[in-house]
Amino acid sequence: MGATNAELTQRAFAAYFRQCAREGVIVQQPANYSDVAEHDGKLYVVLRNVNGVLAVYRVRNDGILKGLKRWPKPLES
Repeated sequence: MGATNAELTQRAFAAYFRQCAREGVIVQQPANYSDVAEHDGKLYVVLRNVNGVLAVYRVRNDGILKGLKRWPKPLES
């Protein structure tokens, strides 16, 4: 059974905070309007705030989130 959008978003928040802690960077708080988006048949969790996109995670077929360094431009709108 697949995870809900809320569960995926919550997992992406946790991954984002872990990554920031590992890299020792100042955390920008993702907004509550971060959500799951679909592009070219693939699911992505887009974390954003007033400054724009903070991080994007692709939802793999097995449900694992994969952090992306580059993401499809349509996800930024």
